[in-house]
Amino acid sequence: MTMLQSAPISGDITIAIGANLPRESGETAAGTCLWAVDRLACLPGLSVVAVSRWYESAPVPPSDQPPYVNGVVRLSGQADPAWLLARLHEIEAAAGRRRTVANAARPLDLDIITMGDLVRASPDPVVPHPRATGRAFVLLPLRDVMPDWRDPVTGRGIDAFLPGIAGQDIAPMAAGAD
Repeated sequence: MTMLQSAPISGDITIAIGANLPRESGETAAGTCLWAVDRLACLPGLSVVAVSRWYESAPVPPSDQPPYVNGVVRLSGQADPAWLLARLHEIEAAAGRRRTVANAARPLDLDIITMGDLVRASPDPVVPHPRATGRAFVLLPLRDVMPDWRDPVTGRGIDAFLPGIAGQDIAPMAAGAD
């Protein structure tokens, strides 16, 4: 089902945060992720409801890049999907992200995972994120902030997707590790 939206979407919005390079300012990847949470909290019409634990994960697809710091932020409020994606790109750019090649190492990556029950194949952003249910670095932090989440496309809960991510290299980070 494709749903074109021009009106703001209300409800729970989840944003995946990841980083595996320091910022030009010297901020660590973990510090940049915390900085990004603060930036998300400043978006008009949205408020931070929950922040997952932070995880360290291997790059996907596998590469010789440094490990990533990953988490998920749960927001509440209203936002148009295209407007939200543009704000996320602005935050990434402020952190020093330069879009070069797909899956390149980066100082910050922000992805819309879900916007309530919205299912949208086009235009960008695609919601829910089309690869979210196959990535441990999304599902485990998503479970932290929304344990009862159900994929709006399939109706399946998080636990139904966990066998598909078995073997992906991910571990919770120690509290205060930055």
